[in-house]
Amino acid sequence: MKPDTIVLIHGFWVTPRSWENWVAHYEAKGFRVLAPAYPGFEVEVEALNADPTPIERVTVPQIIDSLEKLVGGLERPPILMGYSAGGVFTQILLDHGYGAAGVAVSSAPAEGVKVIPLSQVKATFPMLGNPANRHQAVGLDYEHWRYAFTSTFPESEARAAYERYHVPASGHIFWGSALANIHPGKDDTYVDYHNNARKPLLFISGEHDNLMPPQIQRSNARHYRAPDTITDVVEFPGRSHLIPAQQGWDEVADHALDWALRHAGHGEHEAADLLPGGTLLPPSSACGF
Repeated sequence: MKPDTIVLIHGFWVTPRSWENWVAHYEAKGFRVLAPAYPGFEVEVEALNADPTPIERVTVPQIIDSLEKLVGGLERPPILMGYSAGGVFTQILLDHGYGAAGVAVSSAPAEGVKVIPLSQVKATFPMLGNPANRHQAVGLDYEHWRYAFTSTFPESEARAAYERYHVPASGHIFWGSALANIHPGKDDTYVDYHNNARKPLLFISGEHDNLMPPQIQRSNARHYRAPDTITDVVEFPGRSHLIPAQQGWDEVADHALDWALRHAGHGEHEAADLLPGGTLLPPSSACGF
């Protein structure tokens, strides 16, 4: 049976509110849509900005545990879609045997992906530029948000998105993820790239994403080595990091859903990357790590 539920997993510096367009869009198509908050994030954006204590306290194991309890309690395996940090959480859930298919939008990398573009260094400097941030919830001022999340948005829309979606992010988790990719060893964001039972996974990236640029998605996808699994990548031109809220979000949402429904339950696929324009190229023709 095809999945009847979609679970949308938010990222850092935002909350489930960032999925609001997709929730309504998928519900209108007849799907049950769940957009869970991280533990302690079950309040509005304004409340988390006023008191970021829950952000400081949350851990990756807590997040994964809460998601597994939610997804594991559903009657049918759902389609999992994760944005940014939610993309790596989607990868972890798939690796743990949850979901019928997964879509990672503007995804943070799983452990072992060591590509670090210069734009990412600049985008994450407010967090990683000060070691003291490892123990704090760290927000972005508007200019850093503009560069990291909404670089190709019209100015008025970028400002509105900042006011509507921005919350601080966990320094503890962000620093832990960065250090795990320097000294890998089954840390919180570990996945088994050779897991042949993993359900299909699509990476969606934005051409002008400064925080998680396309080369990160491609490198992450190429780490997956299991021969009987589906791992595809698609890049949308003109998009920034905040794809779920950018003009044209519905095109991306429809592509993600169509791909997931088409591949849910499949166990075999010829290795290939889906490049802009929907062109399938063999791995030898695509970018390397």
